[in-house]
Amino acid sequence: MCWSIRAFNSNVWSDDLNRVLSPGGASPSPGRRVWLRFKRNRLGYWSLLVFLTLFGLSLCANLIANDKPWIVRYDGHYYFPLFKTYPETTFGGDFHTPADYLDPYIQHKLREHGNFVVYAPNHYHYDTINYFAAQPNPAPPSAENWLGTDDRGRDVFSRLLYGFRISVLFGLALTVAGTLLGVLAGAVQGFFGGRIDLISQRLIEIWGSLPELYLLIIFASIFEPSLWLLFILLSLFGWMGLSDYVRAEFYRNRSQDYVRAARAMGLSNWQIIWRHVLPNSLTPVITFLPFRMSGAILALTSLDFLGLGVPPPTPSLGELLAQGKENLDAWWISLSTFAVLVLTLLLLTFMGDALRNALDTRIADRQAAGGNVL
Repeated sequence: MCWSIRAFNSNVWSDDLNRVLSPGGASPSPGRRVWLRFKRNRLGYWSLLVFLTLFGLSLCANLIANDKPWIVRYDGHYYFPLFKTYPETTFGGDFHTPADYLDPYIQHKLREHGNFVVYAPNHYHYDTINYFAAQPNPAPPSAENWLGTDDRGRDVFSRLLYGFRISVLFGLALTVAGTLLGVLAGAVQGFFGGRIDLISQRLIEIWGSLPELYLLIIFASIFEPSLWLLFILLSLFGWMGLSDYVRAEFYRNRSQDYVRAARAMGLSNWQIIWRHVLPNSLTPVITFLPFRMSGAILALTSLDFLGLGVPPPTPSLGELLAQGKENLDAWWISLSTFAVLVLTLLLLTFMGDALRNALDTRIADRQAAGGNVL
């Protein structure tokens, strides 16, 4: 009875797959099958949705957390401080310096005589100092500062939001760069083999033996710290692990019949690599993407924590963790930052596990054969 239920569920799942994804009765494409298997993993699928939602909100950080209003109506004229800087004299102030929209005097002028102003939900940019806090800094969470302030009076929520955006964008860029370098190196080694592979492996071993952290410390002491410097240095060391997997896949695929047929048709080596071998060797590359991204985010956070990362006042998760360590009584700094970091890494890990299972045909076959047992 149990066997019949498994067989029935497998047939129903296969019929639903063909009917829903391929309404003409045709077999669904491999990409659609992978996407359906990914969606069947609820933990990974919802992790993807949550991560994309958080990343989308961080991209709109200027609209969510900013000390400049969205729109101002003053004396019958409309102003958009998000896109243009206005002097204080525009709104009845005494100085020609840029208007401080958190100044009580300016706020009063913007609300009198029928004027109105629309602020962002959070009134503080990542580098805005709250000079009117009710308690000394670092101040605990309040209605003005949702997650409190750091030791300089800056809003923790705003710095978390902007820091999360920087971490994700940096992780994406580093993942793309490391993947391209790793695929290129692994493809050349695995496809050509012989002396090229032997010499490349020895060079990679020498390059991988260099002390990466010491090099970062040396360059940080010579050059001004910046995201570009970190990106270049981490990219130079972040591709070697992936190249081994690509090399193994190319070794396996270069002896397949379709490669021999392509050679017989007169295709060049690079045409065979690009059109035939590479598409069939990308499974480990795609599988490792979420894990590589989480590693890049963790690397940036660690370097910022050690003071070797982005220069101040750039917001970063590592800098907030360092502040939490220095201000143990200000529990809201370390707790909120740790929660954001753990949540980010967990979401990427769940996405990576789901993607790995979706690309593994053996796991898919087992799920189709007996995964839906009543």
